[in-house]
Amino acid sequence: MSSKRDPLSGRVGHLSDHQQEALTQFRTELKNEGYLVPLRHDDACLLRFLRARKFDIPKAKAMITSQERWRKDFGVDELHKGFDFPEKAEVDKYYPQFYHKTDKDGRPVYIERLGKIDVKALYTITTQERLLKRLVYEYERCLNDRFPACTIHSKSEIPIETSCTILDLHNVGISAFVQVKDYVFKASAIGQDHYPESMGKFFIINSPWGFSTIWKFIKPWLDEVTVAKINILGSSYQKELLAQIPPENLPVDLGGTCACEGGCSLSDDGPWNDPEIIKKVEEWKEERRKRVDAEEKDPATSIVALAPEPSAPAHGISADLPQEGDTITPVVS
Repeated sequence: MSSKRDPLSGRVGHLSDHQQEALTQFRTELKNEGYLVPLRHDDACLLRFLRARKFDIPKAKAMITSQERWRKDFGVDELHKGFDFPEKAEVDKYYPQFYHKTDKDGRPVYIERLGKIDVKALYTITTQERLLKRLVYEYERCLNDRFPACTIHSKSEIPIETSCTILDLHNVGISAFVQVKDYVFKASAIGQDHYPESMGKFFIINSPWGFSTIWKFIKPWLDEVTVAKINILGSSYQKELLAQIPPENLPVDLGGTCACEGGCSLSDDGPWNDPEIIKKVEEWKEERRKRVDAEEKDPATSIVALAPEPSAPAHGISADLPQEGDTITPVVS
């Protein structure tokens, strides 16, 4: 009788002998070829690339080395230090995209309202280039701040590495999508090619008549495992959303009870802005830096991703945890 598959397979602390050997070889080859960046490339990061390529080392190496070249060309390290986006409030009127609190698995919730997009008005106040820079800045903030903060807040036994996404298509028309598809495809490529294994749940709500035509444009750009994780819902979506997201964490107009002062879309409310949690995240980062220093002194040391010890698990293991080969879809704030 075969044993039940570990839903955390391929993650830190849940590696088979084969996976551990692959991780060790992957790290060694990257270091020997000058691509390893210890402060970013801890075990959890390397395993995301390995899972994205089903532990095929040459494919995973091609993916991560391509990402390193892209990071240099795009100027990601400079963006991560800070990206000024003063047009945020105005952009929110024509293309709301934002993180807002957490779901029942402790993941940050990301909401995008494609149905409110006004491309003509949007590009009078910003550019596609700035939108893509903002996208990358928010990816980096997720990896370095939101995910660690959510891990601490939820008292999770495992690091939180994924988001819960809601894509609202209310009033979306084919003509509006055609106008914005260039940005959507570029954003999708950035996510799937350079930030793998970061999608948990994905709900498409208020899917309109004719959405099947739009879906034909989008689907080929997504990995098949990603497609399998997408829940396409109509206008009766509240039950499904509330099964995943506490009502107090879901905006009122999506069926929840949250009504942030000034609007949920501009509040950026979540554990990543809690002063006590921010302090713990900074302590976690300092611990990582110490481990990098230790690795430089002793190459045999493995740089693993750590979060402060939880006092008790806040939730169980989610049945929809990303499996090998999972990829990400565009997420910004």
